[in-house]
Amino acid sequence: MTTAPELTAEPTALPTSLVKPLFDRGVAGGAPSVPVFAPATGHKIGDLPQSSIADIERAFAVARHAQRDWAKVEVKTRTEIVRRFHDILLAEQNTILDIVQTETGKSRPHAFDEVADVALNSRYYATVAPKLLADRKPRGVLPVLTSVEVHNRPKGVVAVISPWNYPLALAASDALPALIAGNAVIARPDNQTALSALWAIDAAERAGLPRGLWQAVLGRGREIGGEVIARADYVDYTGSSATGRTIAQQAGERLIGYSLELGGKNPLLVLADADVSKAAKLAVRACFSSAGQLCESMERIYIDAAVYDQFVAEFVGNVKNMSLGGELDYSRDMGSLTFQRQLDTVTAHVDDAVAKGAKVLAGGRARPDLGQYFYEPTVLADVAPGMTVYREETFGPVVSVYKVDSDEDAVEAANDTAYGLNASVWSRDVDRAKAVAVRINAGSVNINEGFSAAWGSVDAPSGGLGISGQGRRHGPEGLLKYIDTQTVAVQRVLPIAPLPGMSEQMWAKTMTVVFGVMKTLRQK
Repeated sequence: MTTAPELTAEPTALPTSLVKPLFDRGVAGGAPSVPVFAPATGHKIGDLPQSSIADIERAFAVARHAQRDWAKVEVKTRTEIVRRFHDILLAEQNTILDIVQTETGKSRPHAFDEVADVALNSRYYATVAPKLLADRKPRGVLPVLTSVEVHNRPKGVVAVISPWNYPLALAASDALPALIAGNAVIARPDNQTALSALWAIDAAERAGLPRGLWQAVLGRGREIGGEVIARADYVDYTGSSATGRTIAQQAGERLIGYSLELGGKNPLLVLADADVSKAAKLAVRACFSSAGQLCESMERIYIDAAVYDQFVAEFVGNVKNMSLGGELDYSRDMGSLTFQRQLDTVTAHVDDAVAKGAKVLAGGRARPDLGQYFYEPTVLADVAPGMTVYREETFGPVVSVYKVDSDEDAVEAANDTAYGLNASVWSRDVDRAKAVAVRINAGSVNINEGFSAAWGSVDAPSGGLGISGQGRRHGPEGLLKYIDTQTVAVQRVLPIAPLPGMSEQMWAKTMTVVFGVMKTLRQK
């Protein structure tokens, strides 16, 4: 494997003049601070204040007050602020890229994916929100006599609980449509990557967002997550399937809405007529973006027997040529894992598979010479049931390759999982690929791409099936989930009831005739 040499110089550190003011933006201080360290180097980023229950109470009180005024602001004005945020994001991308890389350990190309995601979502929702949020006038029960208006009302205060793996994208791209819809947002970012969310809040306020509308409370999920859910009007969560179940139960007890994007064990299918070289090249990004710490990334590759040898040879060669390192620039293909627990999981999955007969085709070892949590991008063959990696989500730079004899076998294998988040199909025949795609149990399927085609098409919904989640982000659904509807109906001239002197039986007969006429006239 071609890898980076041992680091001889530290990547540029985030200046205290940047870190401390952003850390101080969180609604926190009532609990002891915790130190935060850069995964790629082990060096301290700073001491992150933590929120007490009193801090959380204060954040929600401020948010509710701010939200009442914000709901009265025209949607056009809200979207103008988001457009300015978009411009700040792009103009200051080097700063936020440094922050994302430092907090997560990922490479700069994969950090830029987050900037691109937020830019796409902010521009999209700023464009479509005025139409989606406009009042509607549907048909009334009796044409002309009944008029109806449907008004959209914000939920109130939305809790956005975001994870550490995509700290900018999953904090901002869910918060922005909630804000455009007229809500306030209380964010609970992961401690490890809170700086990215705090930067986004600061940038939004510099773009004109009133202070108090988007706040962050800081602390470990097991300590403050329940306190946040107990006060929210809607919960948006991205993370593990296990935690998602707990959040669904907590939200259900309060009868509030929620949206959950959870784990994945995503399959990539290489059909017999695929462009093998193209698939083998682009599958690298599909599998190893953010060192595999991406819910949408591929962990299983099913290759038709006709092209198996060629694909595996080219794919493994491409993987072995990946460059690893922690520099804050575009020089490396893959960065570090973020936590010791991720390194432990990856190591355990690979070691278990090898002990039970799997073969390592590339990678398969940690790289402490590069940094404390680096692990080589790894390709496994001969993976079988009974190995942990066969069914469990690894969430790291590990992918298994399998030989299949037909499209039917590939689909059956792809669907042999409780997850259903993302999938990928490769074929020169798009119609053939589509026929395969619609049979895969996944919320999104990419043809001749790994995950970016579906994920980046923000006018289309994104989310999971099975234990991969509930609800959707992106598309109209990603905005409308943050509103309630109110129907106001006005009845004119005649009541919807028997006229004076008319019996209930005559009323029923009359309405039966009316219903028949309406069907003939194709009235709704």
